[in-house]
Amino acid sequence: MSWGKMAENLKGCSVCCKSSWNQLQDLCRLAKLSCPALGVSKRNLCDFEVEYLCDYKKIREQEYYLVKWRGYPDSESTWEPRQNLKCVRILKQFHKDLERELLRRHHRSKTPRHLDPSLANYLVQKAKQRRALRRWEQELNAKRSHLGRITVENEVDLDGPPRAFVYINEYRVGEGITLNQVAVGCECQDCLWAPTGGCCPGASLHKFAYNDQGQVRLRAGLPIYECNSRCRCGYDCPNRVVQKGIRYDLCIFRTDDGRGWGVRTLEKIRKNSFVMEYVGEIITSEEAERRGQIYDRQGATYLFDLDYVEDVYTVDAAYYGNISHFVNHSCDPNLQVYNVFIDNLDERLPRIAFFATKTIRAGEELTFDYNMQVDPVDMESTRMDSNFGLAGLPGSPKKRGCSRGED
Repeated sequence: MSWGKMAENLKGCSVCCKSSWNQLQDLCRLAKLSCPALGVSKRNLCDFEVEYLCDYKKIREQEYYLVKWRGYPDSESTWEPRQNLKCVRILKQFHKDLERELLRRHHRSKTPRHLDPSLANYLVQKAKQRRALRRWEQELNAKRSHLGRITVENEVDLDGPPRAFVYINEYRVGEGITLNQVAVGCECQDCLWAPTGGCCPGASLHKFAYNDQGQVRLRAGLPIYECNSRCRCGYDCPNRVVQKGIRYDLCIFRTDDGRGWGVRTLEKIRKNSFVMEYVGEIITSEEAERRGQIYDRQGATYLFDLDYVEDVYTVDAAYYGNISHFVNHSCDPNLQVYNVFIDNLDERLPRIAFFATKTIRAGEELTFDYNMQVDPVDMESTRMDSNFGLAGLPGSPKKRGCSRGED
C-alpha cells in the first residue's frame, strides 16, 4: 500500500492521549510554549498549579508556605510568600487541618511561627489522603447509575480509600447461579388507581406496596412486587421505586468512635421512603459458609443471607458492593429491610431494599440492624383477592426473617 493511500485511510482517525489536561499544561509551561487549546498563554505561562502545601513559617509578619507544585517532584517544592498564592481553597483547608491537629496534640489552635517536622509531615500525609479520597469519590460517581451523588469525607484519621472494593449498581451473579428474567408484565393503564387484577402485586396475591408519594405502606415482612420490564406502564409508574435507585445525596464518612466508615444522608429523608439496596455478589450458602470462616478471622463480614423462603443463597458485599457496604449496625436503626421482586421472581433471590423507619434529618447517619428480626405476619390475611393470574408466577411465599451475617 502506498503512503498516500495509507494517509487517505487514516483520515478522521484519532488517538487517545494518555496525559491529563494538567500534565499537558505543565509540559507547555516547562517548555515555555503558549498553547491556546490548553489555555496556556503568555499571560499565564509562568502560573503553576499548587498540588498541596507542605509546611508553614512566619518571618517577622510575612507568612510563607512550602509548595508542592503539580507535575513536579518533591525536590522542586519552593517556599512562597502568601501573596504569591491564589489557591484560596487549599490555603483554607491547610489551616483547618493545622488547627485541628494542634488542638488534638496541644489542646490549642494558635498557629506557631514554625511547624515541627512531625506536624509538617502530618499535614503532607493529610493532603495526600484528601487527594486520594477525592479521586475515589470521582470514581464512585463515575460508576454509579443512580441519581444520588456520593461524597467522601475523613476528618478523623489518615485512612484512605478501601484497597479492595469495587462499586457496582446491581447484583453480580456468582458461579452456578442464574437470574431468570420475568416473561410477562401487567397491562395496567394506571397501576396505582386503576390496577388490572391488582397489577404485579395482585398477580402474586399481594398488596400494592406504595402510596402516591412512593412511600412503602406494607408492614415489614411482606414482599414488594414492582412493575417490571415487560409491563405496559412507563418509567413514571408509582410502582417503580426501588428500581430507580438511590435518589438522595449521601456521604461516606469516617466515624470518630472506632466503627470505621459510615454513611450519612445529606438530605432529609421522609419516613417510609426508599433509601438504597444492599448490593453485592450472589453466592451459594455453601460458598458463603467458606467465605464466612475467612471473614471471621479477619474480624469483618458483609454476608447477607437471602432466607426469605429458604436459605439457599447469600449476598456478599465484601468486594463487590454499593454504598450499603459502608452502612453501620445499630440496635436502634433508621432503616428497615424489605424483600423486593422486579424482573426476577425467584423467591429465593429477592432484592434487598432499605426503607426509612422514620424521618431522617440531613447529616444523620444511616444504620440498620445486622440481626434484624421481622415480626410474624399472617400471610393469609394480607393476600388480595384477584382473578388476575400470570403463567409461571410463584405463589405467595412463606414469611421468614432476612438478616445480615453476624460480624
